[in-house]
Amino acid sequence: MQHEAQTLSNRTIAIPETRELDIFAGLLERRGATVIRCPLVSIHDAPDPKPVLAWIERVIAGECDDLILLTGEGLRRLMSCIDQHAPALRASFIQQLASIRKITRGPKPAKALRELGLQSDLAPELATTDGVVTLLSQHDLKDRTVGVQLYGSDPNQKLISFLEQAGAKVRVVAPYVYADKSEDASVQALAQRLKSGAVDAIAFTSMQQVQRLFDVLGVDAKPALANTLVAAVGPVVAESLTKRGVVVEMMPEDSFFLKPLTRTLEERLGPRIN
Repeated sequence: MQHEAQTLSNRTIAIPETRELDIFAGLLERRGATVIRCPLVSIHDAPDPKPVLAWIERVIAGECDDLILLTGEGLRRLMSCIDQHAPALRASFIQQLASIRKITRGPKPAKALRELGLQSDLAPELATTDGVVTLLSQHDLKDRTVGVQLYGSDPNQKLISFLEQAGAKVRVVAPYVYADKSEDASVQALAQRLKSGAVDAIAFTSMQQVQRLFDVLGVDAKPALANTLVAAVGPVVAESLTKRGVVVEMMPEDSFFLKPLTRTLEERLGPRIN
């Protein structure tokens, strides 16, 4: 069996990833890195499926002209809600999705669409809320009904306000929620290791991880991150860090997934020669 080159040997990397923790850790460990696992948040289905199903039924009824997908997780959770609670709606929902204009914020929702045999119709150059607003500013939204799949329970008031001011009717759905998984003590322990300089890099893969870290550590979060290199999987996560005064040293250039993030860490860090 061929082994990976030890491109990260003697490097210590902290990862707060949850959903794909084992995948990301494996990518790094096969390259010789020591991985500190500290999952900060976990994702759960919306506690009440009824509003989600009601939104799905409105889409099937043809009420939406456009659909903005902010995350791949959101579309997968919508399909999971159908499969668990109303499987008879699945074919009709996919059929209706095919007929409406689909706007994807970044590659992950586009990938989730492809899993259903569908394609994104519009995608912003910058995979952020501001990027979506800039893109849609070039289109006439007056009297159009726009479905918006939110990420977690964040109401994304900036996007909703823009759509309403542009004359659109907005129909939001929140198919999943974020829940704290790690005890505060675990986050505090991670902070101590970061402050000590024992960690070469920490790699963030969602803005919720950043929010959780700052919620627990408060004013101590920024000093803790100052002693290690900070990596972000993409521009949304990078923006969440920079607006809190954290310098993002590493981010993939154009493909915002775990493998490109791993390559970016390899290129920046390399192996430590003792």
